[in-house]
Amino acid sequence: MLRRTLLQLSSLPALVRLGLPDNARPEPSQQANSGVQVWLQSSLQRVFPNSVPGGETECRLLSARNQRVSFQACVRNQTEQRLNVNCEASGPPGISIQVRRVGYVPLPHHTTEVPESDLDGMGCVPGLVPDPLFAEQTASVGPWETQSFWITVRIPADASSGSKQIHLQLTADTEKNKSKLQLEALTAEIDVTSLTIQKRRDFPVTHWWHADAIYIAYKIEPFGDRWWQVAEKYMQNMSSHGSNTMTVPLFHQRKEIIPQPCQLLGVKRTSPDLYEFDWAPVHRFVDLARRNGIEYFEFPHLWLYWEIKNPIHVYQREGNHWTLLWPADAPATTGPFRAFLEQFLPELRRFFTEEKILDRSYFHISDEPSGTAIDNYRKAHALLTELAPWTKGKILDALSDIRYGKEHLVDIPVPLLPAAKNYRDAGIPHWVYFCTVPRGKYLNRLFDTPLAKIRMAGFLFYRLGARGFLHWGYDYWFKMDTQEVPNLFEEGAGYAWPGIPYGDPFVVYPGPDGPLDSIRWEVFAEALDDYALLQTAGVPPDSPLLQEIKDFADFPKSEDWVSKTRARILGKL
Repeated sequence: MLRRTLLQLSSLPALVRLGLPDNARPEPSQQANSGVQVWLQSSLQRVFPNSVPGGETECRLLSARNQRVSFQACVRNQTEQRLNVNCEASGPPGISIQVRRVGYVPLPHHTTEVPESDLDGMGCVPGLVPDPLFAEQTASVGPWETQSFWITVRIPADASSGSKQIHLQLTADTEKNKSKLQLEALTAEIDVTSLTIQKRRDFPVTHWWHADAIYIAYKIEPFGDRWWQVAEKYMQNMSSHGSNTMTVPLFHQRKEIIPQPCQLLGVKRTSPDLYEFDWAPVHRFVDLARRNGIEYFEFPHLWLYWEIKNPIHVYQREGNHWTLLWPADAPATTGPFRAFLEQFLPELRRFFTEEKILDRSYFHISDEPSGTAIDNYRKAHALLTELAPWTKGKILDALSDIRYGKEHLVDIPVPLLPAAKNYRDAGIPHWVYFCTVPRGKYLNRLFDTPLAKIRMAGFLFYRLGARGFLHWGYDYWFKMDTQEVPNLFEEGAGYAWPGIPYGDPFVVYPGPDGPLDSIRWEVFAEALDDYALLQTAGVPPDSPLLQEIKDFADFPKSEDWVSKTRARILGKL
């Protein structure tokens, strides 16, 4: 929890440190300790409902062109009345400014197996933590309560360099007194440099999304007209946050047998061993994704995760009734599934020819195979490369045992962060991922992961040679291993803590008509912007600027390091 007072000048709000080096900080405000206080706060410091006021009404941030920057405008109600607070923002022409109300969700427990130094919210958890961002400029603020607004400023590529001022005006009224109280004006000055950040290159980022979560959460027809409308907004959201790779939901990926499987491809059995396929919705999906900024495509795992003992479940749909095409315990590489693959894979190859996306597509054998499953993985790999040799060089799987990479059983291994060093040392190109683990001092993106730590993601990926990033939880809104969607604003761990930490299954919330971003998602997107900044500026991965980054667990985790490093790259320090 923030514990700053107006007299603690040695600990100024971190917003200033994020934008410019120490010698460019503005003087602290001498705002009086009145019944309502307002201040500016960094986007890398969570503001809790019981956070005490900071002391700045002005700040400076640093930005390249073609970049987003963010900060928070905060209000503390130190009266006995409920306040209705409104936040308005204005700035120069051509500069996009978005104001959103920060929402709070319950965090009943901290993440286990993490030292206090790597947790946020100490003293506030158990309690409410800031995470969802609502498209609202007003907030109801109770007595002795703090509320923040998230301000996102987008600097276009053609913006002129120099200072840009963003003016914020907060007003408040009570139920008893409807007259507006003008609170102290807030000003953020953005120093725009001449560097224009170019689009990130050669670094695919995928967040597995769950098409069935959308039709179940919104209570709409699976893959009906309304689903396509809502799904497009989620595609736009992923693309705008730097996630440029999309999972094509040909088949449902889970082990559980469910009544409404997430299967976009139409499959019809015409005789015991013959099938017909309807590719029309798959063509529609890929075309829609490309129009919304998606560059790469993933196609589903063909064998169930962990042990690779059985094939994925493929269903035939008749109306709203779905039936499995083979028993759940069917053999992995023989029998009905082999017969299916012999017909499906040539059809898939034809689809790639028509869509011209083979060179931008990835294929999966199975997810997170254990070390004991390597023989089963080897058999599945052999079958896939026999029937579809054109997948060579494009097989990508989340796995950590170095044997998979050394035996060339997978073209693009995706190890967990702790195992990435083994792949680096062996000279094996790889992506990386994190999910429920690793914990401890490793990078992650949970409700109680410090935001400055999340912001380090782009620097880490760049410095440590990762070729891409994968995460399983874009919108896994379900109670674990079911298709039941609870209230995400009340439950953030799929009812499976401590195995599933709070915030791991999703980074967006289901809004009324599309996704609601989270603070974690916004900060991660800005971390990917840092990756693009490093590329654009031509910073070598072994640059002295990045020498303090040793590993995915041993790296700077302070906002001050982020701000000073960015300032040096942009020539401001």
